[in-house]
Amino acid sequence: MIFTKNPVAGKVKTRLAKDLGNEKALKIYEFLLDHSAEITKDLDVDKQVFYSESVIEQDVWGADFSKKKQRGKDLGERMYNAFREGFEDGYEQIIIIGSDLYQLNSLDLEKAFDELDSNEFVVGPAEDGGYYLLGMKTLNSEIFKNKEWGTSSVLKDTLNDIQTKQIKMLETRNDVDVLDDIKDHPAFQKFIA
Repeated sequence: MIFTKNPVAGKVKTRLAKDLGNEKALKIYEFLLDHSAEITKDLDVDKQVFYSESVIEQDVWGADFSKKKQRGKDLGERMYNAFREGFEDGYEQIIIIGSDLYQLNSLDLEKAFDELDSNEFVVGPAEDGGYYLLGMKTLNSEIFKNKEWGTSSVLKDTLNDIQTKQIKMLETRNDVDVLDDIKDHPAFQKFIA
Protein backbone atom coordinates (compact mmCIF):
# COMPACT_ATOMS: atom_id res chain seq x y z
CA MET A 1 0.00 0.00 0.00
CA ILE A 2 1.27 3.43 -0.93
CA PHE A 3 -0.18 6.43 0.87
CA THR A 4 -0.04 9.63 -1.11
CA LYS A 5 -1.41 13.12 -1.01
CA ASN A 6 -3.13 14.54 -4.04
CA PRO A 7 -0.50 16.75 -5.72
CA VAL A 8 -1.86 20.27 -5.22
CA ALA A 9 0.30 23.37 -4.66
CA GLY A 10 -0.05 24.56 -1.09
CA LYS A 11 -1.29 21.16 0.13
CA VAL A 12 1.88 19.05 -0.19
CA LYS A 13 5.31 19.40 1.41
CA THR A 14 4.13 22.46 3.33
CA ARG A 15 7.21 22.57 5.57
CA LEU A 16 9.42 22.49 2.48
CA ALA A 17 7.26 25.20 0.89
CA LYS A 18 8.13 27.58 3.73
CA ASP A 19 11.65 27.77 2.28
CA LEU A 20 11.04 27.11 -1.42
CA GLY A 21 7.48 28.23 -2.11
CA ASN A 22 4.40 26.18 -3.00
CA GLU A 23 5.25 25.60 -6.67
CA LYS A 24 8.76 24.25 -6.03
CA ALA A 25 7.45 22.11 -3.18
CA LEU A 26 4.83 20.68 -5.55
CA LYS A 27 7.49 19.93 -8.20
CA ILE A 28 9.57 18.11 -5.58
CA TYR A 29 6.54 16.14 -4.46
CA GLU A 30 5.74 15.15 -8.05
CA PHE A 31 9.38 14.07 -8.45
CA LEU A 32 9.01 11.91 -5.32
CA LEU A 33 5.76 10.44 -6.66
CA ASP A 34 7.55 9.49 -9.89
CA HIS A 35 10.30 7.85 -7.84
CA SER A 36 7.79 5.92 -5.72
CA ALA A 37 5.96 4.68 -8.82
CA GLU A 38 9.25 3.65 -10.43
CA ILE A 39 10.54 1.61 -7.46
CA THR A 40 7.22 -0.17 -6.91
CA LYS A 41 5.97 -0.85 -10.45
CA ASP A 42 7.93 -4.09 -10.98
CA LEU A 43 7.38 -5.61 -7.54
CA ASP A 44 5.66 -8.97 -7.78
CA VAL A 45 2.90 -8.03 -5.32
CA ASP A 46 -0.52 -6.44 -5.54
CA LYS A 47 -0.09 -2.68 -5.35
CA GLN A 48 -2.62 -0.16 -4.09
CA VAL A 49 -2.36 3.61 -4.01
CA PHE A 50 -4.39 5.43 -1.37
CA TYR A 51 -5.08 9.09 -2.17
CA SER A 52 -5.68 11.71 0.51
CA GLU A 53 -8.54 13.57 -1.22
CA SER A 54 -9.76 11.81 -4.34
CA VAL A 55 -8.66 9.13 -6.77
CA ILE A 56 -6.90 10.40 -9.88
CA GLU A 57 -7.39 8.11 -12.86
CA GLN A 58 -4.61 9.40 -15.14
CA ASP A 59 -1.36 9.92 -13.23
CA VAL A 60 2.03 8.31 -12.57
CA TRP A 61 0.51 5.15 -11.13
CA GLY A 62 0.05 2.70 -13.99
CA ALA A 63 -2.47 -0.03 -14.66
CA ASP A 64 -0.76 -2.38 -12.16
CA PHE A 65 -1.87 -0.16 -9.27
CA SER A 66 -5.38 -0.27 -7.89
CA LYS A 67 -6.54 3.08 -6.54
CA LYS A 68 -8.51 3.98 -3.44
CA LYS A 69 -9.25 6.94 -1.23
CA GLN A 70 -7.94 7.11 2.33
CA ARG A 71 -10.68 6.99 4.95
CA GLY A 72 -10.43 8.35 8.47
CA LYS A 73 -9.96 11.45 10.58
CA ASP A 74 -6.21 11.22 11.12
CA LEU A 75 -3.28 9.30 9.67
CA GLY A 76 -3.61 6.50 12.22
CA GLU A 77 -7.27 5.89 11.44
CA ARG A 78 -6.60 6.05 7.69
CA MET A 79 -3.76 3.51 7.92
CA TYR A 80 -5.81 1.25 10.21
CA ASN A 81 -8.71 1.28 7.74
CA ALA A 82 -6.39 0.44 4.83
CA PHE A 83 -4.75 -2.46 6.70
CA ARG A 84 -8.11 -3.76 7.97
CA GLU A 85 -9.53 -3.71 4.45
CA GLY A 86 -6.46 -5.51 3.12
CA PHE A 87 -6.67 -8.30 5.68
CA GLU A 88 -10.43 -8.60 5.13
CA ASP A 89 -9.65 -9.02 1.41
CA GLY A 90 -7.48 -12.02 2.28
CA TYR A 91 -3.95 -10.59 2.14
CA GLU A 92 -1.54 -12.34 4.51
CA GLN A 93 1.27 -9.78 4.42
CA ILE A 94 0.75 -6.04 4.04
CA ILE A 95 3.32 -3.28 3.85
CA ILE A 96 2.57 0.42 3.78
CA ILE A 97 4.89 3.17 2.62
CA GLY A 98 4.55 6.86 2.02
CA SER A 99 5.52 8.57 -1.19
CA ASP A 100 8.20 11.00 -0.01
CA LEU A 101 11.28 8.84 0.46
CA TYR A 102 13.90 9.24 -2.23
CA GLN A 103 16.30 6.88 -0.40
CA LEU A 104 13.89 3.95 -0.70
CA ASN A 105 14.43 1.45 -3.51
CA SER A 106 12.77 -1.72 -4.78
CA LEU A 107 15.33 -3.97 -3.06
CA ASP A 108 14.36 -2.44 0.29
CA LEU A 109 10.74 -3.33 -0.39
CA GLU A 110 11.56 -6.88 -1.48
CA LYS A 111 13.64 -7.31 1.69
CA ALA A 112 10.73 -6.04 3.80
CA PHE A 113 8.42 -8.68 2.34
CA ASP A 114 11.08 -11.38 2.85
CA GLU A 115 11.45 -10.33 6.50
CA LEU A 116 7.69 -10.67 7.02
CA ASP A 117 8.04 -14.39 6.29
CA SER A 118 9.77 -14.87 9.66
CA ASN A 119 8.66 -11.80 11.67
CA GLU A 120 5.30 -10.45 12.79
CA PHE A 121 6.23 -6.86 11.99
CA VAL A 122 8.76 -5.06 9.84
CA VAL A 123 9.50 -1.39 10.49
CA GLY A 124 11.56 1.10 8.52
CA PRO A 125 12.60 3.86 10.92
CA ALA A 126 12.88 7.41 9.61
CA GLU A 127 15.57 9.79 10.81
CA ASP A 128 12.92 12.22 12.08
CA GLY A 129 11.53 9.76 14.65
CA GLY A 130 8.72 8.39 12.52
CA TYR A 131 8.73 5.43 10.17
CA TYR A 132 8.75 5.19 6.39
CA LEU A 133 7.57 1.58 6.16
CA LEU A 134 5.34 -0.60 8.29
CA GLY A 135 4.52 -4.20 7.53
CA MET A 136 2.50 -6.81 9.40
CA LYS A 137 0.91 -10.23 9.04
CA THR A 138 -2.08 -9.68 11.31
CA LEU A 139 -3.94 -6.51 12.15
CA ASN A 140 -2.83 -4.75 15.31
CA SER A 141 -5.12 -1.79 15.92
CA GLU A 142 -3.15 -0.42 18.90
CA ILE A 143 -0.29 0.85 16.77
CA PHE A 144 -2.63 3.29 15.04
CA LYS A 145 -4.05 4.82 18.24
CA ASN A 146 -2.81 7.52 20.61
CA LYS A 147 0.01 8.81 18.41
CA GLU A 148 1.05 12.37 17.69
CA TRP A 149 1.36 11.83 13.94
CA GLY A 150 4.11 13.82 12.26
CA THR A 151 6.20 14.11 15.43
CA SER A 152 9.45 12.54 16.58
CA SER A 153 7.67 10.23 19.06
CA VAL A 154 5.77 8.10 16.51
CA LEU A 155 8.39 5.36 16.05
CA LYS A 156 9.09 5.02 19.78
CA ASP A 157 5.39 4.91 20.65
CA THR A 158 4.71 2.38 17.89
CA LEU A 159 7.53 0.10 19.04
CA ASN A 160 6.19 0.28 22.60
CA ASP A 161 2.87 -1.07 21.30
CA ILE A 162 4.52 -4.14 19.72
CA GLN A 163 7.49 -4.70 22.03
CA THR A 164 6.44 -8.28 22.83
CA LYS A 165 6.19 -9.20 19.14
CA GLN A 166 8.78 -10.42 16.68
CA ILE A 167 9.97 -7.27 14.87
CA LYS A 168 12.53 -6.73 12.13
CA MET A 169 13.96 -3.22 11.94
CA LEU A 170 15.16 -2.08 8.54
CA GLU A 171 17.81 0.53 7.84
CA THR A 172 17.05 4.05 8.96
CA ARG A 173 16.19 6.33 6.05
CA ASN A 174 15.52 10.03 5.64
CA ASP A 175 12.18 11.14 4.25
CA VAL A 176 11.81 14.52 2.59
CA ASP A 177 10.07 17.05 4.81
CA VAL A 178 12.25 20.16 5.07
CA LEU A 179 14.96 21.88 3.04
CA ASP A 180 17.75 20.36 5.15
CA ASP A 181 16.61 16.91 3.96
CA ILE A 182 17.49 17.71 0.34
CA LYS A 183 19.67 20.83 0.17
CA ASP A 184 22.90 18.86 -0.38
CA HIS A 185 21.43 16.01 -2.42
CA PRO A 186 22.34 16.14 -6.14
CA ALA A 187 18.95 14.82 -7.33
CA PHE A 188 17.15 17.85 -5.86
CA GLN A 189 19.45 20.67 -6.98
CA LYS A 190 17.37 21.39 -10.09
CA PHE A 191 14.43 22.26 -7.82
CA ILE A 192 16.37 24.39 -5.34
CA ALA A 193 18.35 26.63 -7.69
